[in-house]
Amino acid sequence: ERKIADHENAIATAKEAIETLAQEIAALTAGIKELDKSVAEATEQRKAENSDYKELMSSNTAAKEVLGFAKNRLNKFYNPKLYRAPPKRELSAEGRIEAS
Repeated sequence: ERKIADHENAIATAKEAIETLAQEIAALTAGIKELDKSVAEATEQRKAENSDYKELMSSNTAAKEVLGFAKNRLNKFYNPKLYRAPPKRELSAEGRIEAS
């Protein structure tokens, strides 16, 4: 009888451990799903920020080029020594036909 009682206690303890582990596994699975969701949201946010940054840098580059042209034009009038003439463009055969 004692061995049977000991085995029954061991079985009951094992069942409790199994139930506890099943609950922990379910909680961890839910945590992983939530983490995956937050990672996906963060990825979308970073992609949006990256596209905004690229657009900003592109517009900044264009603005710097325009400012450089304007500065050069002002130098042509106010400070001719600093003026740099734009490089002459060689037109292709098609370009010469269109220009004339």
